[in-house]
Amino acid sequence: MPFTIRLANAADMQSVHDLIVELAVYEKEPEAVAISVEDLKRDGFGALPKFTCFVAEKEQAIVGIALVYKRYSTWKGEVLHLEDLIVSHKMRGSGLGTALLDEVVKYGQALGVKRISWEVIDWNESAITFYEKKGANVMRDWDVVQLNEAGIINYLNNI
Repeated sequence: MPFTIRLANAADMQSVHDLIVELAVYEKEPEAVAISVEDLKRDGFGALPKFTCFVAEKEQAIVGIALVYKRYSTWKGEVLHLEDLIVSHKMRGSGLGTALLDEVVKYGQALGVKRISWEVIDWNESAITFYEKKGANVMRDWDVVQLNEAGIINYLNNI
């Protein structure tokens, strides 16, 4: 295998951040990344870690990540949310995405979760096809709903 998958550590967070920025550029939103390397270190490796991250390494360079965290479904119980599965552009088509997703699914099963959920941007047909080939249900009749920081403030100012 030309790469290895392992759990991330705090020292990996600069490379993780670099891949997050690479994804944001690919998704045409480079200015949307507000998180810092220090945020990732604090939130992933503090007293109460908020996420688990798997990294893929090739020749001692991190070339992919899968970042997950637990959620709770009122219908199913404990679920795992895959926030991002990122494969460096130069590694696409190498099997790295499959290896990372395999690790996430094995991790979810070990946790005993009832579902693993994630979002995919609607124009990324290659990712949608990839997930569907893996047996995932891409629910095209659901919309993602969010309040960003400004939206939260605006909401609270109007109640």
